[in-house]
Amino acid sequence: MNSNEAKSVADFLIADFANEMQTTLRVIEAVPAGHLDYRPDLKAKSALGLVRHITLEDEWLLNCIANGEFTPPPDDSDACGIMNPADAAARYKEKVPAALDRVRALPGDKLTNVIDLLGMIQAPGISFLAMAAKHSVHHRGQLSTYLRPMGGKIPGIYGPSADTQ
Repeated sequence: MNSNEAKSVADFLIADFANEMQTTLRVIEAVPAGHLDYRPDLKAKSALGLVRHITLEDEWLLNCIANGEFTPPPDDSDACGIMNPADAAARYKEKVPAALDRVRALPGDKLTNVIDLLGMIQAPGISFLAMAAKHSVHHRGQLSTYLRPMGGKIPGIYGPSADTQ
């Protein structure tokens, strides 16, 4: 893929990610604050763990793409300061659009540069942009399945849900 093609693909992926961000925020905001320890299985992340993971890693992935290098993933312990869905939504609204704007500003030749994801995957930045969107949607889907068992309502994701009709 040449740099012009990469920039065109990036423009599409960035618009798609920006659209998905609104849905992600609706899901985060729908998490009942009184049941953040909920997890469907001992191997699963808690609701708070997923809220933190989505919030911190959306920002991290986009900033790493913009920087052209991956740093260690963010600390999602209590030290991150996200203690409830409202904290997560506020941070998401502040940090993730700014990180997406940094990727939006990249020229096509930067998007074609290969980035090393901590020795696990080596791929062009444009490929990591596609992966960032999939990663976010995947974990948002996990979190959305937690909502009803936690006593919450599922917001519209790709259209209305049984709770929004």
